[in-house]
Amino acid sequence: MSWLNLEEKVAIVTGGASGLGRAVCEGLAEVGARTIVADVDEEGAARLATTLKEQFGGEHIATRTDVRSKASVEAMIQSALDAFGTLDILVNNAGINIPRLLVDPAGKEELTEDIWDRVVSINQKGPFLCTQAAARLMMKSDKGGVIINMASESGSEGSEGQSVYAATKAALYNLTRSWAKELGKHNVRVVGIAPGILEATALRSDEYERALAYTRGITIETLRTKYEEASIPLGRSGKLSEVAGTVCFLASERAGYIHGTVVNVSGGKSRA
Repeated sequence: MSWLNLEEKVAIVTGGASGLGRAVCEGLAEVGARTIVADVDEEGAARLATTLKEQFGGEHIATRTDVRSKASVEAMIQSALDAFGTLDILVNNAGINIPRLLVDPAGKEELTEDIWDRVVSINQKGPFLCTQAAARLMMKSDKGGVIINMASESGSEGSEGQSVYAATKAALYNLTRSWAKELGKHNVRVVGIAPGILEATALRSDEYERALAYTRGITIETLRTKYEEASIPLGRSGKLSEVAGTVCFLASERAGYIHGTVVNVSGGKSRA
C-alpha cells in the first residue's frame, strides 16, 4: 500500500492520451489507481490504457470523449460505471491554447470568433459538463469524491497573446471555488492546479511557439530562452511528473482538508 492510499480508486482523466494528461494517468496508475483515459484520440487513449496495464498492472480502460458534448461526457461516466461500478476522482485536464492577438495590425494572427468559441468550449464548457456529470454520481456515494481542475498560472496573471486561454483558466479558479462551496456538503472535494511553464508538450508545439513568438514580437529562439529565464526562481521549466505528483497528492486522503483552492505549481513564477 502506498503512502497516498489510492489503491483501487477509480479516476477519469480527460485529455488523458498525451502530454500532461498522459503523465497524470501514469502517476495515478503508479500509485495503484484504476484509470479511465478519456480523449478525442480514441486510438491514443487505447494504446495508453494498454501501456498502463503492462507497466503498472491493474485495470485501466480508454474511452473516446469530446468534453464539448454532454452526450459524450455522459457516455464517459457510464464507461466508468460499466467497468468499475464507481467513480472516485475526476481530473479536468483537457484543454487547448491557440495564441492570437486581440487586434493584429498586420492581420496575421488575430483572435477570431471561431477560435474564441473553440477554446472556451473545451477549456471552460468541458469542465462544467464533466464536473456536473461526475458530481451527480459522487453525491450518491457515501464516500464522495474528488474533482481536480487543471487551471494555469496565466489564469491569475493574464498572458500577452493568450487572452482567451487566460480567461478560460481564470474561470476555472472561480468555478473551483464556487463548486467547492456547493459540493463540500456532499463530501465532494474540488481543488485546482495552476501549472506554470512546463517542458515540451503538444501545447508547446512548433506552431504554438511560432504563433506566441509572433504575438509578442520576438523570435522563437528568444521565446524559448524566456521559458527558462522568465521570472522562474527555480530557473527551469516544470516537469510533467511534478504536476502529476501534485494531482496524486490532492486526490488522496492525505489532502482531505484541501478544498476550494488552486495550488500553484510554477517554480515560483509570479507573472506571465
